[in-house]
Amino acid sequence: MRLARLVGALCLAVALVAPANLAAQDNPVVVIETSMGNMTVELYQDKAPKSVENFLQYMNDGYYDGTIFHRVISNFMVQGGGFTPDMEKKPTRDPIENEADNGLKNRNGTLAMARTPEINSATAQFFINVKDNSFLDHKGRSAQDFGYAVFGRVTDGMDVVNKIKDVKTGNKGPFQDVPTETVLINTIRLQSAE
Repeated sequence: MRLARLVGALCLAVALVAPANLAAQDNPVVVIETSMGNMTVELYQDKAPKSVENFLQYMNDGYYDGTIFHRVISNFMVQGGGFTPDMEKKPTRDPIENEADNGLKNRNGTLAMARTPEINSATAQFFINVKDNSFLDHKGRSAQDFGYAVFGRVTDGMDVVNKIKDVKTGNKGPFQDVPTETVLINTIRLQSAE
């Protein structure tokens, strides 16, 4: 009798834990192929579904192919996914809802959606934090406090991210912090496509 109760309690515990683990296992994993090497990224579809859906749509459309990391600040982040090598801004779809209130933090190695001061203005551009940037985290509902939506994390290839963060930068027309040597995003693809 006691054994049956114990087995029943164990089954219930497993049932309660399983969905969370399943969700994490179901998160898509992509490879960002760059001119400086590849990085593997888990996308947090379970925590940032709109941001991940948006990113995957741009990826599936081939939008990121041939874009660059156009803004690099070595003690902050590397940003890409919106400009061609000649600094032409690519057209985008409509902005998405900001999911910065999803509980994820802008820690070293996480990906977040880039945006303007307008809360819900993110389109295609993303950045990779190269240090813990807690000042970018969600703190409130105002434009100043809403934060930047984390939607993924580099699981392999931080050495590549660190190479990118260390490139020499300068001004290019009105743009600042632009790598003097182009850092190209060759393509982004699902890891399962290998």
